[in-house]
Amino acid sequence: MSDAISFEEPWTRTHQFDPPALFDTLREKRPLAKMEYPDGHIGWITSSYELARKVLSDPRFSHSTEIGHFPVTHRGQVMPNHPRIPGMFIHMDPPDHTHYRRLLTGEFTARRAGRLTARAEAVAAEQIDVMREHGSPADLVKNFAKPLSLRVLSELVGLPYDEADRYGHAPTLLHDPDADPQEAVAAMGQAAAFFAEVIERRRREPQDDLISRLVTGGGLTSEELCNVVTLLLFAGYETTESALAVGVFALLHHRDQLAALRADPSKLDAAIEELLRYLTVNQYDTYRTALEDVELNGETVKKGDSVTVSLPAANRDPAKFTCPAELDIDRETSGHLAFGFGVHQCLGQNLARVQLRAGFSALLNAFPELGLAVDFEEVPLRLKGSVFAVKSLPVSW
Repeated sequence: MSDAISFEEPWTRTHQFDPPALFDTLREKRPLAKMEYPDGHIGWITSSYELARKVLSDPRFSHSTEIGHFPVTHRGQVMPNHPRIPGMFIHMDPPDHTHYRRLLTGEFTARRAGRLTARAEAVAAEQIDVMREHGSPADLVKNFAKPLSLRVLSELVGLPYDEADRYGHAPTLLHDPDADPQEAVAAMGQAAAFFAEVIERRRREPQDDLISRLVTGGGLTSEELCNVVTLLLFAGYETTESALAVGVFALLHHRDQLAALRADPSKLDAAIEELLRYLTVNQYDTYRTALEDVELNGETVKKGDSVTVSLPAANRDPAKFTCPAELDIDRETSGHLAFGFGVHQCLGQNLARVQLRAGFSALLNAFPELGLAVDFEEVPLRLKGSVFAVKSLPVSW
């Protein structure tokens, strides 16, 4: 196994919840393997927990799009290098990344997220009412997971949810590899124009939201503000919605784990961490590029080489997690990498946990007999997007 694998091989799921079996082989024989990227670059891919943490925490690896090689295609097209975008700090390195992130850190602390618990629970209760009004069966994605995630995030950021038709479709289309490219571009343009409009509204009349605080004290240009808002929405909406929906799907399939959770609701926080580890919906786009030659796992990663970090594979590493292919809500899951690691670790993870806790709790309490309304194999999956998701989740009660 000395030849480079194709970038397409890590895309191939063989089961609804499991990453490709290829990773089990790679992790055992060459956890740092050569991989041919879509643009022909021969880089690397990691499959072990230890190497994932090393790459993601090493300042000798950059997340810049100016020098990196994107590890997957987007709607069949190679993603080219491009200059950094003002405010889009996810693809910046320190100190620029540090500057932007510091402006937002206080908005996403555990304490600040905790203050949103009551609001998240209220939104979840309202969406339960929507499901009951719709009647059984219902699509849990459309009627519960999507609106819960978008409503809570929108309120924190300062986007009026009653105008969600102007921005809510864009993240979904961006992450969906089967979406019409022209429709996606149009939705992106509409969303960007709306964000600029909201920013100007907040300049005139500040409110108690993130946009207003950035407008009045962040020292950012309108372009930077618009891109920060775009980043927060696109990084935080689909990931949380998918983690909730796919998490429910996993529990409805693993009935023993669902029964254990129902028997002891105090296990909910542990169950959420285990679902995050087990599912790892952020599946493809984590990569870094060496700024200098780096010795890693007995190999020399040359300056300019890109290294893709498979978070799903790292979270299934038996060196870290016993029987990692099993869903076990009693597992000790501290240290999982579902939110990444290092300076780019997910800024909104505390908010995501608040939403997941509110969502799972509301569903468990409202629908004691919740079950799939279709056969397990008939649930439509989105496998090749950057975020693993179910397109819909028909449930009955």
